[in-house]
Amino acid sequence: AGFIKSPLSQRRLTQDSVELYCEAIGNPIPEIQWWFEGNEPNETYDQLWDGARQDRVKINATYNLHSTSTISIANLTSDDSGMYECRASNDPDRNHLSKSPKVKWIRSQANVFVIERPDIKTQVTGVAGKLILTCNMSAPYPAIEGHEWMHGDKILQTDTESSAFTTYTIEGKMEEHSGVYECVYKANPVIKGQVNISVPPQVMPYKKSEHGNEGDTGVLTCKNPSFPPVSSWIWYKNGQEVSAEHIVNGSGRYIIKSTGNKTELRILKLDIEEDTGDYHCNATNSYGFGGATVNLRIRSRLAALWPFLGIVAEVLVLVTIIFIYEKRRKPDEVLD
Repeated sequence: AGFIKSPLSQRRLTQDSVELYCEAIGNPIPEIQWWFEGNEPNETYDQLWDGARQDRVKINATYNLHSTSTISIANLTSDDSGMYECRASNDPDRNHLSKSPKVKWIRSQANVFVIERPDIKTQVTGVAGKLILTCNMSAPYPAIEGHEWMHGDKILQTDTESSAFTTYTIEGKMEEHSGVYECVYKANPVIKGQVNISVPPQVMPYKKSEHGNEGDTGVLTCKNPSFPPVSSWIWYKNGQEVSAEHIVNGSGRYIIKSTGNKTELRILKLDIEEDTGDYHCNATNSYGFGGATVNLRIRSRLAALWPFLGIVAEVLVLVTIIFIYEKRRKPDEVLD
């Protein structure tokens, strides 16, 4: 027996992907093949293989106790619409060029409809302390049963209107709400538009003031929570923008590690005289640049000893006072 476990009819948009799953049971374990018939009147079934259609077709099969096979097609075009057929057979003569197999191939089918992706115009408008995000989908498009606005995995707003135009309002400034927002049209298939609120980097230090001990490793960190991501990070020391000391990897005691929206400066073997001061982390993206300042304070190695030395000094003073006091009392006691 062989069957397709995916939905038997699927609707997709151009540039999307589709995946079909087929399973076959038999003894001996049957082979699974994938075939395709387009929607043109005179078109016949053609066999599909891994890497077909300019490497957009991927087929993964496993043969363990029973047969399973998955076909996935990426970057769909309208030519990918048609009937996909999973064929399974364990007849020894199934692939013979001249002999017909005694047992016919068992077949299961699924129809895929690829619809031209509608154009969605998006816009962000700032009005009186508010941000208005809009999506407007051009015809032709499938029937719309409602909308959703999303930010990441969070649903911000939902409705059941059938309009091609949808809007979402945010209270506040662009710098406080940057990121990628999605307008989702509830249709078959679901259609999504992307609205980007983009700003220069809004850099924040992990701590405005960092402390370290002389001889240890100091770690200064800055991050950028805004969108788009940072393309380059640069660290400067002592706040002099023109003649600033540019800290470069491999300069000895400085190690800079930057990954996307976070940068980290490590200073090896901290020195009180050389390393104490203000450090500036500057970030650049496609919309501008921004920066933040981190103040580094370094404690002497003897700093931890001062409380102990203070206690010792207090004890010595106390012992000295007691000794002097006792020394003065002894002559009086002898006379008595």
